[in-house]
Amino acid sequence: MAFADLRDFIRALDKAGELVTIKALVSTDLEIAEITDRVSKSPEGINKALLFTNVKGYDMPVLINAFGSMKRTCLALEVEDLDEIAQRIKALIKPKVPETFLDKLALLPTLVEIGKFPPKLTHGQAPCQEVVITDPTQAMLNKIPIIKCWPEDAGPFVTLGVVITRDPATGIRNLGIYRLQQYGNAHTGMHWHKHHDGARHFEESRRQGQFSMSEPPNYGTLFKEPKEKKEDRQLEVAVALGCDPAVTYAASAPLPPDIDELLFAGFLRQSPVRMVKCKTIDLEVPATAEIVLEGYVNQSELKEEGPFGDHTGFYSLAGMFPVFRLTAVTHRQNPIYQTIIVGKPPQEDCYLGKATERIFLPLVQMLVPEIVDMNLPWEGVFHNCALISIDKRFPGHARKVMNAVWGLGQLMFTKFVIVFDKDVNVHDLSEVALNVFGNTDPKRDMMFVDGPLDILDHACPILGFGSKVGIDATRKWKGEGFNRDWPKPIVMSNTISDLVSRRWSEYGLSEEGSLKDKISTFK
Repeated sequence: MAFADLRDFIRALDKAGELVTIKALVSTDLEIAEITDRVSKSPEGINKALLFTNVKGYDMPVLINAFGSMKRTCLALEVEDLDEIAQRIKALIKPKVPETFLDKLALLPTLVEIGKFPPKLTHGQAPCQEVVITDPTQAMLNKIPIIKCWPEDAGPFVTLGVVITRDPATGIRNLGIYRLQQYGNAHTGMHWHKHHDGARHFEESRRQGQFSMSEPPNYGTLFKEPKEKKEDRQLEVAVALGCDPAVTYAASAPLPPDIDELLFAGFLRQSPVRMVKCKTIDLEVPATAEIVLEGYVNQSELKEEGPFGDHTGFYSLAGMFPVFRLTAVTHRQNPIYQTIIVGKPPQEDCYLGKATERIFLPLVQMLVPEIVDMNLPWEGVFHNCALISIDKRFPGHARKVMNAVWGLGQLMFTKFVIVFDKDVNVHDLSEVALNVFGNTDPKRDMMFVDGPLDILDHACPILGFGSKVGIDATRKWKGEGFNRDWPKPIVMSNTISDLVSRRWSEYGLSEEGSLKDKISTFK
């Protein structure tokens, strides 16, 4: 059964031995972040979700590192392996074409299943609205233990808020996870980049007559004040904190703009997400969230946001971003504040990214069917490097795949696309390195292009734009101009490999200390 809420997930973490409750007094100013950073980089058995119940100056406990391992990410999405979700997606996007009446009947369960996913509006009292605060003279943001993560951060940041907006032109809802720098008790920054759907909604509301724009916004600053001010309409925004894990993950997923993340969350949890109308704005939020921030951004109000220690392992620089003004804070009785820290990998966000890699691989393969597997390594912070194996079928096939990858959604940001033959395990970085270093001629096998890059890429010469490289690490064919013989990889024969496996215990190598004793005897 789907997790009813975050608390249900916490109970599951505890039952699985994946939660540590810390009762010692801790500070939101760097201390929680340092504890979590150490735990997230610890071996299995020490790397756990953390629940801080004694936070200095606050009544709310803090949950962090809940997604911080592959085991916990699978638990969050209620699967043994993330490929289970990938197979469910594959069944939806590549159904067998029905040839007989019985085949058509066999499709009915799939069609019925899809109909179960849309979110459902709850009328009446919802858990996330057990307490309602609309008076900014009361504690709003100041009652939430928002943490400061790194020494040079501009302040405390909300880092795992599900930000909900609606496209002013189409009315389509979007969920995304964007950081919010706390400026005061009732206002924050709203950090969204030009490639994000939230920013697209912000700019769409500008185009609907709020401002006359003689030039597009300058995202180098990152937003630019319009030259002529007209009616200062507001884009309504809600931020849900502490949702059930399927909703939180769905908000991070790179879905197309016209697909509702809540529909995807329902697909993940195999049950509709319950929603409730906000108290002060015309948006709906997950009914079982722990905390909800309601408010708006004005088109004309920008403020410097950042710097912020980011998932790239470096600080994102300060820039001008919209201000989020709160009109209400609603929350459950005795709410739990869920947050995350990002920085040098591995961190909690690495596992969310890995989930996206595995879950969305079937969609990538649908568009580029020759792709066998894909690895977006942590060290490439997901938008810097893609390792891809293909079923190579014609000369130049690797280059065709590189160009295709640069045309796929957020994969367009990938600075290094490295393509291998299908027998290379792209998740084994040692095998990857052996093939890149051994199978490539730098002049022949590198292809450079210019194009869009992630806004967080600090190395590109122009913000959001620069060069990318594709590396063909496949075996070269004569049809590609390679006229020498290509050597075979060294592999032991199956006969001898099986023989040694059967006799392994006879060699005395399995017993602890036996090899050490033999070495000592030899000396």
